[in-house]
Amino acid sequence: MTTPAPQVSAVVPAYNEVENVPVLVAELRTALDATGRTWELLLIDDGSKDGTGEAMDAEGAKDPRVRVLRLVKNAGQSAALAAGLVRARGDVVVTLDADLQNDPADIPRLLAALEDADVVSGIRAQRNDSWIRLVSSRVANATRRAALGDSITDIGCSLKAYRREVLADLPMFVGVHRFLPAMCSFRGARVIEMPVNHRARTLGVSKYGMGNRLWAGIHDLIGVSWLKHRLVRYKVRGE
Repeated sequence: MTTPAPQVSAVVPAYNEVENVPVLVAELRTALDATGRTWELLLIDDGSKDGTGEAMDAEGAKDPRVRVLRLVKNAGQSAALAAGLVRARGDVVVTLDADLQNDPADIPRLLAALEDADVVSGIRAQRNDSWIRLVSSRVANATRRAALGDSITDIGCSLKAYRREVLADLPMFVGVHRFLPAMCSFRGARVIEMPVNHRARTLGVSKYGMGNRLWAGIHDLIGVSWLKHRLVRYKVRGE
């Protein structure tokens, strides 16, 4: 018998986050139950080497609403996210990181705000990051807004909610996880922002630093700027 599609899909890519998986799943289960909607949780293991995939499998064995995808090898955050998005079945898709810096307790608020929007993008309030990460984030966000003309003030916040239809047929590329709300807005989606909680990392280590963000971000920005101006736009009479 086919299982009915859930109302909400939470999509979480992860690489070498074995210590965070049990805590994350427990918090997500509580937060998603609090929405009063049916849900599924897609955990995507991006070729981890520390037992993250096995920890995810253990969580999936406890709850059929927890679905586990394991990539054959490390393909990067964008690829892992894309693998989850294409398999998400909910009318609403929520994304967040696996490092516990995003707070799952904010999910009900995001879904409530989505009633009047197509995309709700979190803004990390009172960020618990180093000063160099804070400065580089502000510079990167200002540069992106100037280049693309979008209004997103904190694209680095992975906690976001989308109506399923606005994600349909979006091109997927390396770095797309940084530009999804902007790309939705290019196609006419109603994008709003709201403050969300941001917590300090207490387990595991960050996979990003200045070295693997700066040049990749510049290349991505050039590509997305090109894409924005090459999008096909048309209207059919009578429709």
